[in-house]
Amino acid sequence: MPNPLLIAKNKEHELSLLPELANRHGCITGATGTGKTVTLQTFAQALSDIGVPVFMADVKGDLSGIAKAGSFSGKVKERYTMLELAEPVWAGAPVTFWDVFGEKGHPVRATISDLGPLLLSRMLNLNDTQQGVLQLVFKIADDNGLLLLDIKDLRTMLQHVGDNAATFKTEYGNISAASIGAIQRGLIGVEEQGGDKFFGEPMLNIEDLLQTDAKGKGVINILAADKLMNAPLLYSTFLLWMLSELFEQLPEVGDLDKPKLAFFFDEAHLLFAEAPKPLLQKIEQVVRLIRSKGVGVYFVTQNPLDIPDTVLGQLGNRVQHALRAYTPRDQKAVQAAAETFRPNPELDIVQVITELGVGEALVSFLDEKGRPTIVERGYVLPPASQIGPITDAERSALISSSVVAGIYEKTVDRESAYEKIKGRVIEKVETREASAAKTAEAENEGGFSDMLGGILGGGKKTSGRRSDTIVEAMMKSAVRTMGSTVGREIIRGVLGSIMKR
Repeated sequence: MPNPLLIAKNKEHELSLLPELANRHGCITGATGTGKTVTLQTFAQALSDIGVPVFMADVKGDLSGIAKAGSFSGKVKERYTMLELAEPVWAGAPVTFWDVFGEKGHPVRATISDLGPLLLSRMLNLNDTQQGVLQLVFKIADDNGLLLLDIKDLRTMLQHVGDNAATFKTEYGNISAASIGAIQRGLIGVEEQGGDKFFGEPMLNIEDLLQTDAKGKGVINILAADKLMNAPLLYSTFLLWMLSELFEQLPEVGDLDKPKLAFFFDEAHLLFAEAPKPLLQKIEQVVRLIRSKGVGVYFVTQNPLDIPDTVLGQLGNRVQHALRAYTPRDQKAVQAAAETFRPNPELDIVQVITELGVGEALVSFLDEKGRPTIVERGYVLPPASQIGPITDAERSALISSSVVAGIYEKTVDRESAYEKIKGRVIEKVETREASAAKTAEAENEGGFSDMLGGILGGGKKTSGRRSDTIVEAMMKSAVRTMGSTVGREIIRGVLGSIMKR
């Protein structure tokens, strides 16, 4: 079993995370500029060192330094000296870079069908009525064997359902044209934010997040999210989709000596802000049950109150950086945050939370019996890797040499709803045109026969209708059997010789 992971320290105690309880989830909280990012980097590298793969989003663009060895200088040296710790072995961690936009990492995609109507409704910010219509569209697509892979598939499917709403009404219920329009407008908004690059194939294989290197270290998967953060709903929905995929695809493993994956959800308040009740229930279910799949989930946000109580109660490993209490509302938030810890009789937690320095935190991890330890005040250890980003050239070199290089770069556009519906429309148009052409040809034949009858004298009338002459009968038969362009040209030649005579 791996040794405890030293995360923080004070003069009396070493504050360590037990690997066998790292899948019991946790949170890293604190105001901006208090050291959450460095704490996240320390957590990630400590888990990687014992062979645990990690996924985390880089919302500020400075976590890439974890791929490069750090140095014993500046504030890092001061911290190790103050804590009376020996100089560590400086080293980077194995890293795979990902990027929805394919600019700072390997492209990462999902299909529309795989995302599903619930998460897609969240991304498009739909109301209940519009979400219901979107669910009907998915149902109709499933019943008709129409794959929804990318945005053009969904847009075509929406148009198809809207144009044929009366046909689907009996079986599926009313489909509002206004709701169809609202969903279409939402898709346009997602495209303008670059979200169309997220949908398509090849879709991300979750197994590619569970890699280790030749030395047995867990690969740290870093999602470039500095640009993605400009679309908060897309960002939060994407990470929630990944979490759901892990929950659905990974087998039950029970309690292990270390997690199969540690998943860090940065800017977690975006996930819960204005989330509808069904989505919150899904999040709670995933967080509660994914532990048995060997996945530890860690939420990173400014205040623990950003996380609903039903989820916060499942986060046993806690690191609380400083909070500010400038207003009465802030003071209430500090009081509430302090009450979530197991009390320490030697600490006034409410006062300490507002006094913590940069890199200093209140720490409470689970003990051997799964109980939260008494909260302690300590300093988070700096990681053995570089604090701050690497260069673009270093990033490019790591991307080109990663184990998934070349797998996701080229998109695949196989036959799906767009191609099938478009093919049906073209087939209908061609059938209509062929029918119109046959009708026109028949009319032309009739006019040609009448003209010929007038020229050649006409036949006898019987019961009010004139009978064809022998020549007319011959001409009509010739026209019917020689309908091609060449045939018509020959007939015109025959008529020319007849008329000359």
